[in-house]
Amino acid sequence: MKKVIFSAILACLFVFNAQAQDDNAMSNDDFSKWQVRFRILSVIPSPSDDIDGVDVDISTAFTPEFDFTYFFNKNIAAELILATTKHDVNIKNGPDLGHVWLLPPTLNLQYHFYADNFKPYLGAGINYTIFYGVDGGDLEDIDYENTIGFSLQAGVDYNLNEKWFLNLDLKKLFLETDVTPKGATESSKVGIDPLVIGFGVGMKF
Repeated sequence: MKKVIFSAILACLFVFNAQAQDDNAMSNDDFSKWQVRFRILSVIPSPSDDIDGVDVDISTAFTPEFDFTYFFNKNIAAELILATTKHDVNIKNGPDLGHVWLLPPTLNLQYHFYADNFKPYLGAGINYTIFYGVDGGDLEDIDYENTIGFSLQAGVDYNLNEKWFLNLDLKKLFLETDVTPKGATESSKVGIDPLVIGFGVGMKF
């Protein structure tokens, strides 16, 4: 289902881009250099692990998010995404591994298209995920290693007026961490790879 949604959004973006080829009204200097958004995110992990006979489950989380975008020109921009989420972790049919907070600041380079009041965009970048506020659950303690991951992005802005706009955004983060229970001599790799769906409002300035 996630793949179908992501593919549908990408197809819409290419349709918008084709329509935008006929719109030459905007000059290279006619754009706002900064914009800020407030979004509500649904963060849906796709967990995996390298432990035989063990199936790790990580809960979906909902959280507010702020992001800031700087436009180098009317098409190319850089977006910094700031949010934090709390996830419950457990072994299916096994012990409760408590919860952990994730802080994954993400920087994406974007290309924006224009079609009337619609502004679709595609992006890619990197994130550095910090794990904190760990509760080991049935275990005494667990260590999650901070990690670098990659990001793919697709979304669309819809102008309400010259200053305000609505936003729909999809991101796929590719990240995994080394997890070490207290007292263990070896760590295990756990993939998180969340799909991040966001909807919100933005302002240009």
